[in-house]
Amino acid sequence: MDLFLITHAQVSRLDELPSILPSQAFLWLDASHEEVAAAPEEWRAAVERATGVAVYDPHLTDAVNLRHPSYFDATQDYEMVVFRKLALNGEAGGTEVGKTPGGNTRIVTRPVTFLVMDNALVTVRAEHSRTIEAARSRLLEYRPKANGSSHSGRPPSSPRELMLRLLNAMVDQYLDLRAPLSLQIDRWQRALLNTQRPFNDWMALLDARIELRKLDHLCEEQHDALQELRDHFVDTFHGQDDSRANDLLLVRINDVMEHITRVLNHARRLESSIESAVQIHFAAMAHRTSEIMRTLTVITALFMPLTLVTGIFGMNFEVMPLLKNREGFWITMGAMVVMVGVLLFFFRRKRYIEERVRDFVRTDVRPK
Repeated sequence: MDLFLITHAQVSRLDELPSILPSQAFLWLDASHEEVAAAPEEWRAAVERATGVAVYDPHLTDAVNLRHPSYFDATQDYEMVVFRKLALNGEAGGTEVGKTPGGNTRIVTRPVTFLVMDNALVTVRAEHSRTIEAARSRLLEYRPKANGSSHSGRPPSSPRELMLRLLNAMVDQYLDLRAPLSLQIDRWQRALLNTQRPFNDWMALLDARIELRKLDHLCEEQHDALQELRDHFVDTFHGQDDSRANDLLLVRINDVMEHITRVLNHARRLESSIESAVQIHFAAMAHRTSEIMRTLTVITALFMPLTLVTGIFGMNFEVMPLLKNREGFWITMGAMVVMVGVLLFFFRRKRYIEERVRDFVRTDVRPK
């Protein structure tokens, strides 16, 4: 477990607990799931020595549960938030740009547990978490200037603010998913509406829809957990004097919730787009089938009188008109051609043939 001391002036990594915690300072205790699962009682004892707060057994179990959904709970001593973040490249569990067997973007998440206390923030996360490690690096790089400014921004003023900064970075990773998911759905739409090649990759399309539904459920769970956290903040802030700091925390959590809502709405739009593409695909297939059937019907109607004529002249009567006539064959063929011409004229007047040609020209010829 790594230990950090955060004040308004600097952020330092500690090898051991300080004997006295400076005023307006707090601790950040960072551990991985593997460390906590290997020795849960020792980890709980270390947290209690550092903060004076004992973690309850159910929350200790939740902290090492890799399948735990996004969740919020509060006690008299601390607040607990479980947030599922994307497992990025190099992290245990997978990658947000991993591929399913059908070539779709696969969404893999791991939980991050936050225990927010008055003087400390405790995090339990995946090993080699790039989000946490990047936040740690930024905090350790903080160097105040003489005029009070800094290249890396000010450190967080409270454990709650630090938690909200980490949550904001995790939610931004979901915002980065919008571009690859949109490109993926565009690819499926083009494949579904391509009339030159029949679409048969339905299992891969189902995988894409499953991933979108998974993202939808993840965002709903995250939004519900943060909504409960916000309600708890509002109830806790009631009657406190430091209203500006409390308002800043509410602004931060509202910003995180708004980002989650944007990801949720985008996932639902993509899901609606892919369903619309499937419906258009089947409508186009039905229209194509209708055009084929109309063509076959026209051909059948053209050959029907010709079949009647040949059937009549195929009867085994001894005396039939034109049977002994030297010009009978050509007269019959001419009559059959006239019949076909009359039927074609009739079909054109009824627009059984021209409509298909006009539709083809309208859809195939585009201005350059």
